[in-house]
Amino acid sequence: MINLIWILFLTGGIIYAGLTGKIHLVTPSAISAAENAVTLAIKLTGVMCLWLGMMKIAERAGLVRLMSRIIGPFIRLLFPGVPPGHPAMGAIVMTVSANMLGLGNAVTPLGIKAMQELQKLSRDRETATPAMCTLLALCTTGLTLVPATVIALRAAAGSTDPGEIVGATLVTSIAAAFAALTVDRICRAAFTGRGR
Repeated sequence: MINLIWILFLTGGIIYAGLTGKIHLVTPSAISAAENAVTLAIKLTGVMCLWLGMMKIAERAGLVRLMSRIIGPFIRLLFPGVPPGHPAMGAIVMTVSANMLGLGNAVTPLGIKAMQELQKLSRDRETATPAMCTLLALCTTGLTLVPATVIALRAAAGSTDPGEIVGATLVTSIAAAFAALTVDRICRAAFTGRGR
């Protein structure tokens, strides 16, 4: 689907350039954009390596485990259907902790593991359980204390203060997580009320 969207954008841009008499600008603009993309990617690689290295050090130092202990009781409230000693609970706590620390790509395998463990608790392989929906809502909102990826993008783009968005990101991600969990509970109550 995303490929189709990009093809539509490119085709639409070329057609618009042709209709407005600026078709001669398409090739130089494409080359310039490609050069800018490579430059940004190289800058971003260095900054991302720095942040991911710092996060890996924090992970090995036990910061993720500490976060897991702190948020564990709150997570158990959000997932009452998951037995306390089940591996799914540990995977959920690790996923949310890594997400909060902005570990980026490390969250994906943890989230997949959590979903696999939650699937083991379900008899129906075709329907997502309420716990799966809650985890997806929580991870999609991206509740993040340290937005490492955004800071890296801002630094690579030449921002004079790439970390200035930390406060705004924190407030926004908390509000988004609260909204997503509220909608999750409302939908869960509506479906439970229908006998599902």
